[in-house]
Amino acid sequence: MYEQMLNPVGGSALWSSLVAALPLLAVFVLLGSGRLRAHWTALAGLAVAVVLAVLVYDMPAGQALSAALEGAAFGLFPIMWIVVNALWIYRMTVDSGHFDVLRRSFGKVSDDQRLQAVVIAFCFGALLEALAGFGTPVAVTSVMLIAVGFTPLRAAVVALVANTAPVAYGAIAIPVITLSNVTGYPVRELGATIGRQTPVLAVIVPLVLVYLVDGRRGLRETWQPALLGGVVFGIAQFTCASYGPVELTDIVAALASAAVLVGWTRLPRVRRAREVAAEEPPDANGGTDTAGTLTTVRTGTQVTDDAPAEVVRAYAPYAAIIAVFSVAQIPAVKELLAKGVHAVTWPGLHVVSSAGKPVSFSTYNFNWLPAGGTLLLLAGVISAIVLGTGAGRAVRAYGANLRQLAPAVATVVCVLGLAYVMNLSGQTATIGHALASATAILAVLSPVLGWIGTAITGSDTSSNALFGTLQVTAAKDAGLSPTLLAAANSSGGVLGKMVSPQNLAIVAAAAHLHGQEGTIFRRVVGYSVGLLALLCLLVWLQSTAALSWMLP
Repeated sequence: MYEQMLNPVGGSALWSSLVAALPLLAVFVLLGSGRLRAHWTALAGLAVAVVLAVLVYDMPAGQALSAALEGAAFGLFPIMWIVVNALWIYRMTVDSGHFDVLRRSFGKVSDDQRLQAVVIAFCFGALLEALAGFGTPVAVTSVMLIAVGFTPLRAAVVALVANTAPVAYGAIAIPVITLSNVTGYPVRELGATIGRQTPVLAVIVPLVLVYLVDGRRGLRETWQPALLGGVVFGIAQFTCASYGPVELTDIVAALASAAVLVGWTRLPRVRRAREVAAEEPPDANGGTDTAGTLTTVRTGTQVTDDAPAEVVRAYAPYAAIIAVFSVAQIPAVKELLAKGVHAVTWPGLHVVSSAGKPVSFSTYNFNWLPAGGTLLLLAGVISAIVLGTGAGRAVRAYGANLRQLAPAVATVVCVLGLAYVMNLSGQTATIGHALASATAILAVLSPVLGWIGTAITGSDTSSNALFGTLQVTAAKDAGLSPTLLAAANSSGGVLGKMVSPQNLAIVAAAAHLHGQEGTIFRRVVGYSVGLLALLCLLVWLQSTAALSWMLP
């Protein structure tokens, strides 16, 4: 039996936490340097975590390796199982020619790439996050953005930054439900408190997206629809999280925001402006300004009129995804699917926390039937039938998809191995307790803890499972609201998604940017840290009389 240690380095919380953070530091430094590809970077971080577990935390070598293998298994299933099947659906739409139809359809809504970024990456991505989560939104929306004319790198960055505000209620509110399970506080109370934090991010993110696409000019020319889409999303998210079913929060917010943005493009003055812009000659600078931002923000191509039946078939795969995941949430169906969940005690792991309690991460849940990847596989079969893809072509597309994703699979396997070694050896707990001990500024640091948890695991759900109880305990000791800090853990976690090596690997594979994970990381890390700083300020103010009125 291995018992975790909180402060193995001289009994010092500070030095122990600095040592425990070395695997993460190694990953981020190597990623940022761009000298190693992501899977080698993740493998290096895993090696550092195993060495620390054995030499510093006195974890038996066999258990450290077993923890890494469990993490690798979780990386394969359900994480990559979701991504493989999501991208298989995309590949079939490309092979059948229907992705071009979809691109032209989006062009009719708006040929302005700044608005396309908001509609596709923010609104449609939020809908995918609500239904599937676990990397599906960045995988699907990045390739959709490429299809409407974005460069692969810009598409990857936009998809990652957009996948923030919806994450706390993703996969039918699994992060909130998990947070409730580990803290004992009601789902409605936690969901409502998160609904006083993430809507603020929702207002800002669309503005960031148009800036990413077109710099200051993009903000100057399209701030109104971007702000409108963000405000509507935030209001819908707040309302549903506070008064409606928490599970439907992102679905309602995504549809409301998309509807108002499509309505905006139908306003007479907006349509006239588009017609005038379409008649203007291309920019003399050749498409980019000196800062590298887009200067020609419209496709500039003639939109072909596709047959209505072909347009319906082009949207059918995504309609199938929504339909399959929605049916899976019907109570009777959900109960039936739950029979496909099998909890397995991972062999060779006998771990208790420093308090002597069994650690939950030593149990592997093999939920093959209700898993998002299995549901996506079913949606893929439906899509193949609707698109007219024969069985042979569908199988060949699946094989080509697996070959393309091989580097991403290796990266995710190593990242999740690293996460599980850190979690089970006690390295993550060391970092968490060190931050939680700073009671004077705990409200400021609380979102940072969630950010770290998601950056490690790639999942806001896992971050809540890691640090939810810790946040509540620390809040009680500091005389702060336990629900506020628990919610802040989840809200901070949504901003860690864009820098998680797992998500970087997924989006790089989807956008055919193999080996450029470090470049993507450097493009998004500033936005992640900047939005995190804003959230830290908001949570601190909510812990004081200044903004405590915001809380439920």
